[in-house]
Amino acid sequence: MDLFNREILGFSIKPRMTTDLISDALTMAWFRRRPHPGLILRSDRGSQYCSNAYQTKLKSYGMVCSMSRKGNCWDNAPAESWFGSFKNEVIYGNRFATHELMKTTCFDYIEVRYNRKRLHSSLGYQSPKQYLQNWLAKRKEMLVA
Repeated sequence: MDLFNREILGFSIKPRMTTDLISDALTMAWFRRRPHPGLILRSDRGSQYCSNAYQTKLKSYGMVCSMSRKGNCWDNAPAESWFGSFKNEVIYGNRFATHELMKTTCFDYIEVRYNRKRLHSSLGYQSPKQYLQNWLAKRKEMLVA
């Protein structure tokens, strides 16, 4: 999640919580934004995030790792809140006939509903994509003026 506009930039859906799951999500996010070196990436202290493979990938992208304190969900509150919403709006109460249907449903929620349509009070009741587009337009106006 980009904390600037609350957009979900990288995600991966697999049957197990492994290092390659989060590594794939990190790669997706990096390719979408290509941030300058020094970006701080926040995570919890799960073994996947502590793994050498993941830490090496973070460094190769020039990112700085910042992990929450042990057992303190408040340190990563935006991500925890997002996962709570995701589970309540997509997962709980649904039974998916196939893994592919579950993946498609999750993709649609993230890419179509959440990033493009879901309004956020913290963004002035705009979607993450709209907030970013408006900000970029204002910035362009300022540079031209």
